[in-house]
Amino acid sequence: MKADGEADLHEIDRFGGGVGWIAYPDETMERASHAVSVSNEETESDDVWVIDPVDAPGVDDLLADLGTVAGVVVGLDRHTRDSAAIARRHDVPVYVPEWMNGVADELDVPVERFGSRLADTGFEAFRIRDSSLPPWQEVGLFDGETLIVPESLGSSSYFRGDRERLGVHPMLRLTPPHEALSGLNPDRVLVGHGVGVLDNAAIAVEDALSGSRRKAPGLYAKTLRSALGI
Repeated sequence: MKADGEADLHEIDRFGGGVGWIAYPDETMERASHAVSVSNEETESDDVWVIDPVDAPGVDDLLADLGTVAGVVVGLDRHTRDSAAIARRHDVPVYVPEWMNGVADELDVPVERFGSRLADTGFEAFRIRDSSLPPWQEVGLFDGETLIVPESLGSSSYFRGDRERLGVHPMLRLTPPHEALSGLNPDRVLVGHGVGVLDNAAIAVEDALSGSRRKAPGLYAKTLRSALGI
């Protein structure tokens, strides 16, 4: 599921003001990282915000193409990934939602907390899930165009049911996050596992949510067959 060893950066999700990458393209989990640039009027330059990063050779060059790194963001309580290493390298804090527990204690770098907005990025921050069973704390980010969903939606094969471009996480198939993610109408969706959706994104999100329960049995059967090598 999760690879280690020498990373091999594969660029994904390039759009005006943002880019993504997968550090281990052959792994089943397809852990995806993203960076978005935001204009800083005070410095007359672009600030770069790095979200749930997995480090790899070439990442710093990719970030430099966008601007100057201003912060690293943890969007899911299980996604500390390489956030501390990248933050340390660029001498910036790691940003963690103020309501997310435990994550700050795992980071040996300065931590900044944020509430309903991610600093001065223009991204609204909202709770997608905050539960103890299963343990799951996830923040969504949305600036009116780009929607970032760290875990509840994904495009890796084990997320997607029949004819889905995006799928709800297998553990949430029976309780999809309708309230958090419906009606946002994004231009693009970036996810923490797999490539994002850069066209007809709003339709992809609504299809994933509306078909979540109905397509769950087929997805679970596909996953079982894959695990058994059938």
